[in-house]
Amino acid sequence: MNRRHCAAAAITLVCALAVLTAPAQAFAAPAPPSPAPGSPATPQKKSLEEVRQEIDTLYRKAGAATDAYNLAEERARKQSSEIVGLARAIVAGQAKIADLKSRAGAQAREQYRTGGLPPGTKLMLSNDPQLFLDGLNRAWQGQQAAKGVLGELTRTQADLEMYTKDASANWKKLESNRLKQAKAKKQINAQIAAAKKLESKLEKEERARLLELEQEAEYKAQTAWLGSGALKEINRAATASGKKAVAFATSQIGKPYVWGAEGPGSYDCSGLTSQAWAAAGRPIPRTSQEQWRQLPHIAVEDMRPGDLIIYHGDASHVGMYIGDGAIVHAPRPGRNVTLAGAGSMEILGVVRPDR
Repeated sequence: MNRRHCAAAAITLVCALAVLTAPAQAFAAPAPPSPAPGSPATPQKKSLEEVRQEIDTLYRKAGAATDAYNLAEERARKQSSEIVGLARAIVAGQAKIADLKSRAGAQAREQYRTGGLPPGTKLMLSNDPQLFLDGLNRAWQGQQAAKGVLGELTRTQADLEMYTKDASANWKKLESNRLKQAKAKKQINAQIAAAKKLESKLEKEERARLLELEQEAEYKAQTAWLGSGALKEINRAATASGKKAVAFATSQIGKPYVWGAEGPGSYDCSGLTSQAWAAAGRPIPRTSQEQWRQLPHIAVEDMRPGDLIIYHGDASHVGMYIGDGAIVHAPRPGRNVTLAGAGSMEILGVVRPDR
C-alpha cells in the first residue's frame, strides 16, 4: 500500500473512531404531553443539530466581519504610513521653499545695491573687449541662475500643494477605515456573544455531544470530498518556501483562535496563513478575501502543500494545505489551531502564494 492510501486510510480511521466511540445517548428532550384544548402551544425545543447549525452560522458571520475588520485595519496602517511620509515631504518642501526665497531675495538685494545693474552688465559696458566678453558670460549665467531659482520655487510650491492635498485625502480615508473597523468590531462581538449564549444554555453532556456533531459533520464532508476524486494526487511535493510555510503553520497547533490576531500567541484564520508565508519569505495579503482576490488561482486537483484553500462563498475562511488530504487552520473562537480534513468545509477555491 503506498503512502497516499496509507495517509487517506489513517485520516478515515481516526474520523471513524471519533464517530463510533460517540455515546449513543440522544439528548433531545422527551415529547411533552399534548396541551389541553384552548391552552397556548408550548414552543418546541430545538434539536442539537439545529443548535449546531445556528452556532456555526453565527461564527461564520463573525468570521466574515473579522475579515472586514482586518482589511480596514490593514488599510488604516497603510494610510497612517503614507500620512507620515507626506508630512515629512511637506516639512522638507517648506524648508526648501524658505531656502529658495532666501536666494531669490539675495539676488534682488544685489540688483538694488548696484542700481539695478548686475556686475556682469557693468563690465559689458567696458571698453576692454575681454572684460566685455567676461561680463556677457556672467550676465547670462546670472540670468539663468535667477530663472532656475524661480522655476524651482514654482515646482516646489506645486509639489507642496500636492502633498498637502494627498495628506488631506489620506486623513479622510483613515477616518473612513476607522469607522469600518469600529462597525466590524461591533458585529464580531455581537455574533460571538450570540453563539456563546446559545452554547451556555446547553448542559455539559449536550455540549460534549455538540462537539461530536461538529466532528461527524466534518467527517461526512471530508469522506464525500475524498470519494469524489476532487484531489487526484493527495501528497504532491512542496516547494522549499512551501515547506517553510507549512513548518511555521503546523508549529502553531494548539494556540487559541483570537479574531484579529497575527501571533505569536494566538491567530485568526488569515493571521495564521499570512504569518506562515511571511516566515517563508513571501509576504501575502492579510485577509482571506484579499488572498483569494490577489493570489494566483489553481485547480483543486493540482494543489500542493503550502497552497491556501479558501472556504465558503464569501471567502471568509482560509486554511493551509499540508498534504495527505489535510489542512492546518485556526477554526473559530473557542477553538485552537488544529488539523482538519481539507474537504470538511465548503471549498471556494485554492490559491498559490509562491507561483
